Amino acid sequence: MRPLRLDMAGFTVFRDQTTVDFTDADYFALVGPTGSGKSTVLDAICFALYGTVPRWGGARGIGNALAPSSAEARVRLVFESAGDRFVATRVVRRDGRGNVKTAGAGLQLMPPGFDVTKLDTGMDLADLGEVLAGTPAEMDAAVLDAVGLPYEQFTSCVVLPQGQFADFLHAKPATRQQILVNLLGLHVYEEVQVKAAERGKGAEAKLTVVEQQLGALEDATDEAVGQAAAELERMRALTVAVEAAVPGLRTAREAEVAASDARDALDAELAALGSVRTPAGLEEAAGAVAAARESADRAAAEVHAAEEAEEKVRGELTAAGDPGQLRVALDRHTELGRLIEQEEWFAGKVSVADVEYRDTQAAAELAHAQHLGAQQLLEQARQDYRDAQQRDRAAALRGHLNAGDACPVCEQTVGVVPQVPQESAVRLAEQAGKVASEEAESAQARWRERDAIARNAAFDLERKRGQYEHHLTRLAEVRKAVEALPGVESLQQRLTELGALQRRLEGAGTAVRGAREALRTAQSVVRSAEERQRTAWRTFDSVRDGLARFGPPPADRDDLAGAWHALVGWAAGEHGRRRAARDEAESRVAAAHQETVRARADIVDLFIAAGVPGPASPDEAGLIRAAAVTAERAGAAWQRLTERREQARAALEQRDALLRESRVAKSLAGHLRANNFERWLLEEALDLLVDGASRILRELTGGQYELMHEKGEFSVVDHHDAGLRRGVRTLSGGETFQASLALALALSEQLAGMSTTAASLESIVLDEGFGTLDAATLDVVAATLENLAARGDRMVGLVTHVHALAERVPVRFEVHKDARTAHVERVGL
Repeated sequence: MRPLRLDMAGFTVFRDQTTVDFTDADYFALVGPTGSGKSTVLDAICFALYGTVPRWGGARGIGNALAPSSAEARVRLVFESAGDRFVATRVVRRDGRGNVKTAGAGLQLMPPGFDVTKLDTGMDLADLGEVLAGTPAEMDAAVLDAVGLPYEQFTSCVVLPQGQFADFLHAKPATRQQILVNLLGLHVYEEVQVKAAERGKGAEAKLTVVEQQLGALEDATDEAVGQAAAELERMRALTVAVEAAVPGLRTAREAEVAASDARDALDAELAALGSVRTPAGLEEAAGAVAAARESADRAAAEVHAAEEAEEKVRGELTAAGDPGQLRVALDRHTELGRLIEQEEWFAGKVSVADVEYRDTQAAAELAHAQHLGAQQLLEQARQDYRDAQQRDRAAALRGHLNAGDACPVCEQTVGVVPQVPQESAVRLAEQAGKVASEEAESAQARWRERDAIARNAAFDLERKRGQYEHHLTRLAEVRKAVEALPGVESLQQRLTELGALQRRLEGAGTAVRGAREALRTAQSVVRSAEERQRTAWRTFDSVRDGLARFGPPPADRDDLAGAWHALVGWAAGEHGRRRAARDEAESRVAAAHQETVRARADIVDLFIAAGVPGPASPDEAGLIRAAAVTAERAGAAWQRLTERREQARAALEQRDALLRESRVAKSLAGHLRANNFERWLLEEALDLLVDGASRILRELTGGQYELMHEKGEFSVVDHHDAGLRRGVRTLSGGETFQASLALALALSEQLAGMSTTAASLESIVLDEGFGTLDAATLDVVAATLENLAARGDRMVGLVTHVHALAERVPVRFEVHKDARTAHVERVGL
């Protein structure tokens, strides 16, 4: 992996849009003061690819990506790997609740020849080529395919974080072993062992199921299939034989049905002819009509006589006068007597009301006079109160006057000052006024009460006078009306006569209603008798119509009884003639039935001869269906047995395959479970790593040092000191840097061959504290890095704030920071 261009905006200290162009920087340095943001450039590279940074402590530290007070951070990295160019983009945002999350991530394969210097600065997830990943979840696998290294190996082989450069060199054997396990992915063999054991157990479990299936398929043999095929052929032959014999049975059954139909037709004719009987009560039904009609005629005559009698009485009653007018005349006589009796009573009521009115009027006038007097006393008390106020004000002035002073009211000289009263005149006037006010209110209430009583008495007097005058007027009217009327006795006699006539009329009406009811009853009897006669004829017509196919004799429509007798006699003769023909038909039915039974027995014998129980169905279709069902069952049994034989063969093949799989899985799990397997792999990996690091270390030190290991411990051989072996912890700073760099380069070179991924290691960037080195060691480090860069097989970068080291690097990216943001400026080639 070789970085080509890095764009940042809102990322940690890089608040503003910043671009770092690595296109032709084969050997570069990121320089600047401590805290200016040099390591942040490497953080951005890691973040664009893997979404995290080593010094953030994992993905949970994603909040560190945002610059202070920024709501969004964008990072885009254009890099080259194995000859292809890719662009990785990540966007981080802070929501309204303050939570920081990845808002977008993508990896795209850029088309060949794309000029990365012409990329816009917006860093949108635009279409820059083939999309390899479009979500954060898809990025891990896509970056691993493109770079060839997971996050842990990338930060150990390509971008080496500050403070971790010499960790692998100085680590304890156990720690170094775990690092190699993680870097080389040796835990995959443990996973393989677990998977192999699981697969072996799964194969055994499946093998048990297959064995059970084979046990259930023991009967599915080739011999059994042959027997089932033979049985199928027999059943098919039975079907053919039954189909050939069924037409004979059908012919016999048709002949039996025809004989039965002929016999049944004769039975139906005999039943129809034998059912003809003379209805009961035929003679009575014929005579009832005449008797009912005679009775109805008598009832009609009685109705006519009753109606004539009623009409005669009604005429007499009309000539006798109107009883209502007579009763009105009597009411007038009665009213006159009542009015004369009430005249004196009304006169007395008016006299009493007049006296009461005069008494209440006098009381009201007296109360009004008392009210006026109380009002005058109240007005006098009010005037006294005003006078008392003036006297009290004058008395109040006396307390400030002396003889000889000028009066403040009249401005005259006061000779003698009057004595100041002991009691206030106003208070006395208030008391008198309160008494006068209460008396005035009481008098006014009494006057209003008396006045209301007087007005009520006047109203009552007027009402009673009006009632008396109305009574006198009505009395005069009734007297005038009575003068022209007959006397009371004459009126009562005429009313008595009219009552007798009314009672006679009511009796005549009752007689009419009784006669009419008797007529209706007689008419109903006539209708009922006529309906019985019509019903008898309908019954006769129905019976005769039912015998029409036999040619019955004609009927006399005027003689119901004669018609019935003629029809019954004719039916009896016809019944006798058909009785002999019926016995012959019964003989033919019995012979046809025997032929049918014999034909069916022949077919049943076919079933029995084939070893199949005879069918219960008596009809031809049922026999053919029974034979077809037998053949179908035989075919299904043969097909089922054939399928079970194939299942048994497949189960045998599956059992053999599972046995092989189980043996292989158990063998692999047993080999991988050996205690020395992982140790052997680690020793082989460490040998290869030390061999590669020794070769690189010899190149970096001009052949002076060679790296070795024994029992997991690292040491160097100094060929300039007679091959002396020294522990790595005795090395100087520059020597330690050289040895660590050799291990890092060896890891970079060897990792692709030893790990489970294929990495393209085209660059290495060191973020190390070079400021702690002395001048001599610093010179060794600089020379080592120059030799590494001169090899030309990879991009070499370092992060330092040491000016002397930076001056020896051809391309420098100077990082500086102001109050708002950090900036990157390229210096050099």
